Amino acid sequence: MTAPIKIKSLLTNVGLFKELAPDELDRIAALTRQVRSARSEILFHRGDEAKGFYVIAFGQIKLAFVSDRGDEKVVDVLGPGQSFGEAVMFMERPHVVTAQALVDSLLLYVQREAVFDELERDPRFARRMIAGLSHRLHHLIGDLEAYSMRSGTQRIIGYLLHGCSPSATQDGGIEVTLPTAKNVVASLLNLTQERFSRILHDLAAEGLIEVRGRSVLIRDVERLRGFDP
Repeated sequence: MTAPIKIKSLLTNVGLFKELAPDELDRIAALTRQVRSARSEILFHRGDEAKGFYVIAFGQIKLAFVSDRGDEKVVDVLGPGQSFGEAVMFMERPHVVTAQALVDSLLLYVQREAVFDELERDPRFARRMIAGLSHRLHHLIGDLEAYSMRSGTQRIIGYLLHGCSPSATQDGGIEVTLPTAKNVVASLLNLTQERFSRILHDLAAEGLIEVRGRSVLIRDVERLRGFDP
């Protein structure tokens, strides 16, 4: 079966599939469909059956769950080229988080059968899947360490310096733009929105940053990096 051109071309830009031969891509693409998700739309809920996994072509997806107290905890915010849902798909377990589009998004939904068939055919594909899952696990462990060992201020400073794409300013500082709303970033850093805003205010009062909506101007990177409240 010849794959739809657009799906096949999108798959070739995904790291997991880049080294596959044309016929292998055709097999994957035949069991892949495009999913357009409008802002705020739910892709799946926690507890739903996992029959495949998603790759983001463009857009932004939030993975989260609701605590027993009713508070939302954001686990991750993912962007283009990133994938999610593989781990529970392999375990044949229900989803453990809810996935929601933060902006209008285009995703590829790869059915479980396509992945399992290719794993049996090509051990290199298995290694790439394992590498991707290992990278995600390493990232989650890093997050857990940050929540356990660092203060809220240290978490925010680390996020501003390493979690956002910076652009240089004319006076030698850098400007970063939060990739999503402040309440989502706060939850991602395991902070309440009120505490997140208070810490930003305190850093601004120290002359370390200037907040302009979702943009944060860092005037002296080394001073911010070394700040110890």
